[in-house]
Amino acid sequence: MVLMKRCLDFLFALAGLAVLSPLLLAVAALVKLTSPGPAFYMGVRAGKGGAPFRMFKFRTMVENADVIGGSSTGKDDPRVTRLGVWLRKHKVDELPQLINVLKGDMSLVGPRPEVLQYTREYAGEELLILTVRPGITDLASVAFSRLDEALGREDPDRVYEQQVKPRKNALRIQYVKEHCFLMDLKIIFRTLGRVLFGS
Repeated sequence: MVLMKRCLDFLFALAGLAVLSPLLLAVAALVKLTSPGPAFYMGVRAGKGGAPFRMFKFRTMVENADVIGGSSTGKDDPRVTRLGVWLRKHKVDELPQLINVLKGDMSLVGPRPEVLQYTREYAGEELLILTVRPGITDLASVAFSRLDEALGREDPDRVYEQQVKPRKNALRIQYVKEHCFLMDLKIIFRTLGRVLFGS
């Protein structure tokens, strides 16, 4: 199962990068042209076994946004650029993570990678989350497809830590316990449904 999943991840990531390369290049150029700073944001996240890695995303916020504010992005966060709003809404900012899948840092489907600040606090069943490769999408991604709205405008870090994180971790644990090829397919189709149709 693990070897087959890795082989499929590699093949789909390679094909995806080949097919989407014109779009990825165009978006990278737009990010550079519309706001100062690099095209990519490479935040440190916890991978399998808790090992840190740099996760590729198109930059959707102003440069040094992590210095200006917290790690959670609430509704109408002023740090998000105009282009970034569109990229986030349509999940285009996540496409560069196909590079992470190709490298073996991530899988197409698996628990969404978390910042080290939170994974260091894992205890009990939460440690199961770190036994598999993190993914581009998972059950929590579908449930919280509009995370900014769930966090609201007031103190999104507090809302995330107290209300959202426990629910996301429960879904991550559920995935680790129940995941199979059929579940992965369902999550992929549900993710596409959220992105394309909002449902």
